[in-house]
Amino acid sequence: MKRGQGGTTNQEYQIRPKQREKFRPGKAKEIISETLNLKLKNQVYTDAATVSTISRDIADTIKYKLKDLGLPRYKFMVSVIIGQQKGQGVRVGSRQFWDFDTDYVASDYYVNDSLFCLVTVYGVYLY
Repeated sequence: MKRGQGGTTNQEYQIRPKQREKFRPGKAKEIISETLNLKLKNQVYTDAATVSTISRDIADTIKYKLKDLGLPRYKFMVSVIIGQQKGQGVRVGSRQFWDFDTDYVASDYYVNDSLFCLVTVYGVYLY
C-alpha cells in the first residue's frame, strides 16, 4: 500500500502473477504421474460405475495437491479420461482461449493391461 496525498490510502492491483507464483507445468506433471501410479497401480477395468468413482478420486487428489502449491489466484481444472485397454487408439482434443503469459496446461497418461487413463490439468490465472 502507498500513502497518497491527504492521508488517503491507495492500493496497487496486481494483474500478473509474480515469477515465483506462476503455475509450473513440470511440477503439475509430477503430481499427475505420482497420483496415477499410486491410484492405478493394481487397478483393473471393471465397469463404468467403478471407473467413474476412480476418475473423481484421481481428479480430486490432483486438484488438492495443486492447491497445496499455494499459487494465489489460480484456478485449476482437472480432466480425467479412463477407458478399457483393448489395444485401440484414442484421440483427445481441446481448445482454450487464454493468456499465454499466465495460463498453462500439463498432462500425463497411465496404461496397464486393463485400462488407460489420460489426465489434463489447466491452470488459469484469475485477474
